[in-house]
Amino acid sequence: MTPRKTGALAALFATLAVVAAITAATTTAAPSSPIVIGWAFDGNGAMAPFDGPALAAAKIRVNQVNAKGGVNGRKLRIATCDTQGNKPAIARACAARLLSRGAHVMFTTCDVDFAAPVVQETINRGVLAVAPCIGTDQMGPKRFGAKGRLAFSFGNVAQDEGSAMAEYAWSKGWRNASLATDTVIVYFRDVVKAFKARYTQLGGKIVAEESYQSLGSTNITNAVTRLNGRRADVIVTATAGAFGALPQMISGLRTLGNNTPVLNSWAGDGVYWVTKEPQVTNYYFVTFASIFGDDPVKGINTLAKTLKAGTGGFVTGSAAIDGVATAIRRSGGSTNGARLAATMERFRKVPTLSGLVSFSPSFHTVFGRQYRVIQIQNNKGKRIGTVVAKVVPKI
Repeated sequence: MTPRKTGALAALFATLAVVAAITAATTTAAPSSPIVIGWAFDGNGAMAPFDGPALAAAKIRVNQVNAKGGVNGRKLRIATCDTQGNKPAIARACAARLLSRGAHVMFTTCDVDFAAPVVQETINRGVLAVAPCIGTDQMGPKRFGAKGRLAFSFGNVAQDEGSAMAEYAWSKGWRNASLATDTVIVYFRDVVKAFKARYTQLGGKIVAEESYQSLGSTNITNAVTRLNGRRADVIVTATAGAFGALPQMISGLRTLGNNTPVLNSWAGDGVYWVTKEPQVTNYYFVTFASIFGDDPVKGINTLAKTLKAGTGGFVTGSAAIDGVATAIRRSGGSTNGARLAATMERFRKVPTLSGLVSFSPSFHTVFGRQYRVIQIQNNKGKRIGTVVAKVVPKI
């Protein structure tokens, strides 16, 4: 090789080395783009008492994660859109808008019926759809088909929750139960079905089964009259104070002089709905966390106080952030929907602020988490125990 060619090659290599060094420095110095979590939430409708606290807790958790460097070096960012009472057209438009603006993951409202437009829009684009607190096994393939593999919830699946309620009732010595089913949403119906399945397995007897519909219906009065006519150790329901029927049921029974314990799901959490006269007494529910300053987890008490939380469901917002962050880390930093879904299906006792989270191919909603048992007596709530479902019954 001639001296001229040798010199030319040396100059070329030197130039390439400089370019490579500049490129490496630029790549290292440039901040990584954020991981965007789109959140289509109900700001003023029936689900607002559940969506709002979960969103607030999630924002706090995102700030904590970002303060520690984010997820695989990328900061988290929440972008929101108000579904205005989960109106289907508005909810779908919210999802489309957030996705078009780069949302890597989509969060949705805490009921699968109301969430369906957002979930469908999201999974059709191959993006992971997450609910903080939907409580049915329909948040997955059961409702949304093959693409439903991209849908998950950090709520407790109804089969698990109803089973935990049954085991608590049995532990209290309540051997005869009346069932009151609110038919307005799937979650309410499935909790009562699961209670019945597990309670009868344990040896309990169902002495009455009534149904009613919340959200404006007047048939709760007739159901209360019939429930009052049957003697039971406990009356079991699943309904929300925000939906209107719960205060009617409790006040109706107590006005009739019926002080039978009423056992509810986490939907009946909080004291925001209680009546002054008659005061709510002998009322129990299971939930994610206590809002009364007596939760066994110190961090939950701190967060509940900060948010002035109205229900224990607030903690699912933090849990959902923890879970998605874990899925991204375990997926090597990927935000690909299918990859995240495959990772989350393998979750077994993943730690979150709300407790240990497990999923499976059958259940894309949490099972096996520890519930807090809360009693409201004279309008004041306190935690009186915890319970974990030993069996997840088929319904």
